[in-house]
Amino acid sequence: MKALDRKLLRDLRRMWSQALTIALVVASGLGGFITCLSAVDSLALARDQFYAQGHFADAFASVKRAPLALAEVLRGVPGVADVQVTVEQVVRVEIAGLSDPILGQLIGVDLRQPPRMNQVTVRHGRALAPAGAGQARGDGAIDALVSEGFATVRGLRPGDELTALVNGKRRGLRIVGTALSPEYIFAGLAGVPDMRGFGVFWVDREALAAAYDMQGAFNRVAVKLAPQASEPAVLDGLSRLLAPYGGRDARGREDQPSHAMLDAEIKEQRVLGTVLPAIFLAVAAFLLHVVLSRLVSTQREQIAALKALGYANAAIAGHYLKLVALIVAVGLLLGVALGDWLGTLLTRLYAEFFFFPVFGHRIAPWLFLVGAGVTGATALLGTLSAVGATVRLAPAEAMRPPAPGLYRRTVLERLGVQRIPPALRMVLRNMERRPLRTLLTIGGTAASVAIVIMGNFFSDAIDHIVDTTFELAMRSDVTVWMAEPVDALALLQLARLPGVALVEPSRGVAVRIRHGHRSERVGLQGIVPDARLQRIIDVDGRQSPVPATGLLLTDRLADKLGLRVGDMVQLEVLEGRQRSLTVPVQATVREMMGLNAYVQRDTLNRWLQEGDVASQFAVALEPGAEPRFLEATKGLPRVAGAFSKATLLRNMEDVSARNVRIMSTILTLFAAVIAVGVVYNNARIALAERTWELASLRVLGFTRGEVSALLLGELAIGIALALPLGMALGWGLVHLVVDLLKNDQFLFPVVIGPRTYAVAGLCVVAAGAASALVVRRRIDQLDMVGALKTRE
Repeated sequence: MKALDRKLLRDLRRMWSQALTIALVVASGLGGFITCLSAVDSLALARDQFYAQGHFADAFASVKRAPLALAEVLRGVPGVADVQVTVEQVVRVEIAGLSDPILGQLIGVDLRQPPRMNQVTVRHGRALAPAGAGQARGDGAIDALVSEGFATVRGLRPGDELTALVNGKRRGLRIVGTALSPEYIFAGLAGVPDMRGFGVFWVDREALAAAYDMQGAFNRVAVKLAPQASEPAVLDGLSRLLAPYGGRDARGREDQPSHAMLDAEIKEQRVLGTVLPAIFLAVAAFLLHVVLSRLVSTQREQIAALKALGYANAAIAGHYLKLVALIVAVGLLLGVALGDWLGTLLTRLYAEFFFFPVFGHRIAPWLFLVGAGVTGATALLGTLSAVGATVRLAPAEAMRPPAPGLYRRTVLERLGVQRIPPALRMVLRNMERRPLRTLLTIGGTAASVAIVIMGNFFSDAIDHIVDTTFELAMRSDVTVWMAEPVDALALLQLARLPGVALVEPSRGVAVRIRHGHRSERVGLQGIVPDARLQRIIDVDGRQSPVPATGLLLTDRLADKLGLRVGDMVQLEVLEGRQRSLTVPVQATVREMMGLNAYVQRDTLNRWLQEGDVASQFAVALEPGAEPRFLEATKGLPRVAGAFSKATLLRNMEDVSARNVRIMSTILTLFAAVIAVGVVYNNARIALAERTWELASLRVLGFTRGEVSALLLGELAIGIALALPLGMALGWGLVHLVVDLLKNDQFLFPVVIGPRTYAVAGLCVVAAGAASALVVRRRIDQLDMVGALKTRE
């Protein structure tokens, strides 16, 4: 073994704890990069494979009722490669012994001609039998495949039977198997995964069409685009042909609910997988620079001796680069293992609300190459200046001790503050003598504070979303949907049901808002003035009143359409009779979920010329009355479905909020590693640099406590200055990430609670306290005789 290699091993053995903390910081950066991007890559791969396997359609449209002959006309639209039509209906589903409100999406499958698009993959049980077999026993039950997520959560197996309210009549749904479809990779309501309250059922199309008097007709269209086709042109052509049948809302994949949620998740994780690891790697580069530059300064005499013995500059530079390479290599190995483990965990979390036939964690080779390349380049950039200083050091100069520092009065003294204790004066002068090093140390510590804030912010945001949505905005206990708009006086019938305290009607209609060349399909909600159960709450928790004669739009919708308050917009009603209205925008609101539009209910009814009607009702119940009320609504044939606020909240807490808190904990642990790495390394290196000085003070009569105060006081002041700076950086980082994560479906509110700031501060203070204990122990064990044997 070469002499320099033996020296390398001795250096690593002596500074093992510092090397390990740096390797952990490198591992955190690489691990975070691999965790997020490998999980996203696995998600995207599973999506693309399932889309290809299931022949996922490119465009979709719904109609009220259209003849089957129209399908051939649609195939003639330029850019259309294939058209598939079917019958779909949303029904109310009941499970014996349960009062939970459940909605079911019934999808008709042509058993004589297997689907060419949106194909169904049977997971357990059997496929649907030929037409008529579902009623072979004469019991009126319909054979059905059920979505795997719903079946798993509800404990359904082949042979079980449910009841569905099909066109006002109770019909049995006999489960013959579980299945998956590329249309419903994500299944839920209002953007929240809901496997308990929403199930998809595939049934014989003929049986479904017969139940709804839809023989020879369809109400759902799936379209495959030809290569190089213009999607906007195709959608426009489809919309024109479907308009006479109530189908003016043809839309592409980006607006398909399942694909939109999946795509949003992929984009969000890609943001987190690049922004946060970049911070970790920047801190790792800083640590490598600090450690190596200070290591060189403590080995001046050794470097001089090596040069005097004939070692070339390249050999000495290579020696220190090997040191960095070994530390980084350990970090890379740990990072890969950490990324693989956490990536597998994140993939399992995804598998709870994204359903694929095959979904496993994989790390693409490019992730290893890019991660290792970026990490290595970052480490090299962080150590080049230190290595350069080593090469430039002349033997004669290196043999001499470093020149004494130039001390002067501190800033406080120059400002007129004279009563400064001697120990504090010494600490402040030492910090001011090396301003760049001091600033870098404070900056590195502040970065760890910022990342802790970033990690805990998501928990604060989820808590704020839950509180705003379920306590301030949604003040009803149950929302009841009607199959068709009904007279608003139907609220009197609901008010007579058990446990009802208050009922509020509302009217919802799908519209397309046009402004110039821009347009957007949204749900327009008509709400009663001064609503008590359905309030519009902005991101800051304030209630926004609905204007009397115009629209209230979410700010993101207004920005997307280029609208300002006072502008006139065109409303194309996409339900029922074809209508186009020109109405004013009277206000905007910063909501957290979706692109929404609101108007007063009586104004909307006047625009639609439909009389005093409502399509849904918000119901407030007496405590404990929800099961009785839900059971009573089963006897109302016009009720299409109901959802419970308590159930929706439970779904959010069980899946979305839990997953966010897991990620928050992981980020907090990563940030703690950075805090320990920065604080501990600076304390250890400061001790190595000032060993001779501290030993001299001990000989002069200073106690261990007084000597420790000089070193640890610098550490304490650095942490004290880093805390407010880190909190400001954390605030800025949160705003940056929120801005990058913003999309049509969701806006994270920038809410950072006092607890988050406290946790961030405690993490860094705890790291400082642990480092101080280690340093104090080493000061207590200081060999004064050995430390003072330094050539003058």
